[in-house]
Amino acid sequence: MATTRTDSSRTAARAVPRTADRPGRRGPRRSSRRGGLHTLVFLLPMLIIFGVFSWFPIGRAILMSFQQTNLVTDPSFVGLENFQTVLADPLLWTAVKNTLYFALLALLFGYPIPLVAALLMSEVRRMKGLFSALAYLPVVVPPVVAVLLWKVFYDPGPEGVFNTLLGHVGLGPYAWLQDADIAMPALVLEATWAAAGGTIIIYLAALTGVDPSLYEAAEIDGAGIWHKIWHITLPQLRGILLITFILQIIGTAQVFLEPFLFTDGGPANSTVTVLLLIYRYAFTNSLGGDYGAATALSLMLAIVLALFSALYFRLTRSWSNS
Repeated sequence: MATTRTDSSRTAARAVPRTADRPGRRGPRRSSRRGGLHTLVFLLPMLIIFGVFSWFPIGRAILMSFQQTNLVTDPSFVGLENFQTVLADPLLWTAVKNTLYFALLALLFGYPIPLVAALLMSEVRRMKGLFSALAYLPVVVPPVVAVLLWKVFYDPGPEGVFNTLLGHVGLGPYAWLQDADIAMPALVLEATWAAAGGTIIIYLAALTGVDPSLYEAAEIDGAGIWHKIWHITLPQLRGILLITFILQIIGTAQVFLEPFLFTDGGPANSTVTVLLLIYRYAFTNSLGGDYGAATALSLMLAIVLALFSALYFRLTRSWSNS
C-alpha cells in the first residue's frame, strides 16, 4: 500500500508541473501582445500629431495644387492648369537658374570650408572647446538678426564695413547687394557663415571616431599631413561627407531667407529663387494670393528633390558601404 501511495504521489508530482506549464507557455505570447499593445498606445499620440501636422498638410497641398483657390473664395477644381501656369511663367526659369547658381556657389565655398575648419580645429591642442563654441556661434544667432547685421556690412558706400576693409588694399567700393553680378555671391557668403557651424560640429564629432593608430602608422611610414588627410581622414569620413553633401544640396535648393530679406529677388530678378517665387505666388499676386500655383510649384520642387535624392543614394550606395 505504501508503495502504491508513493508511486501515485510521484505520478501526481510529475503531472502537476506539466499541467502548470501549459498556461505558462502561453504567458510570453500574452505578455508580448500586451507589450505590442502598450507600444502602440504610447506611439499613438505621436502618430496622431505627426499625421495632423505633417501628412495632412502634405495631402492638403497636393489637393490644392489641382484647385484654383486663394483661401478666401470657394476653391474650384482646375486640373493641371496650375502646373501649366507655372511652367509658362518666364520667371520660373530665371528662378531655377538662380537657385542652381546659388547651390553651385554654396557647394564650391560652403561645402569645403566647414571640413577644412574642422580638420584645423581637430589639430588644436589647447582651447578646442572655445574654438568649437566660436564656430557654432553663428548658428545661435537668429537668422533675421544675422541678415540685418550683414546688411550693415554690405553697405555700398565707402564707409561700409567690407568696403572699408577692402579699401585698405586698394579695392572697391562695391555695390554688393545692388549689383546684379555680385549680389548672389554676397548671399552665399552670408549663408555659408550662418550655416557652417553646425556642419563643423558634425565633422568634429566624426573625427573623434577615427582610430589614432592609423595616423601613428602613417607617421612611422613617413606620410605627411596631406597624405594622412587624403588616405585616412577623408575615407573615414566618407559616409558623413555623403550625407552632408545631399543635405546641403537640398538646403540650398530651398533657399528663401537670404533672397527675401537681403534683396527681395533683386536687382533685376538676379536673386529670385524657387522658394521666393512660391512666396510671391502665394502672397503677392492677388487677393489672398494664388495658392493653387504656389502649391503646384512646391509639389514640383518636392518631386525633383525626391528623385534627385533617390538617384544620389542609389549611385553612392556602393561607395558609402565600401
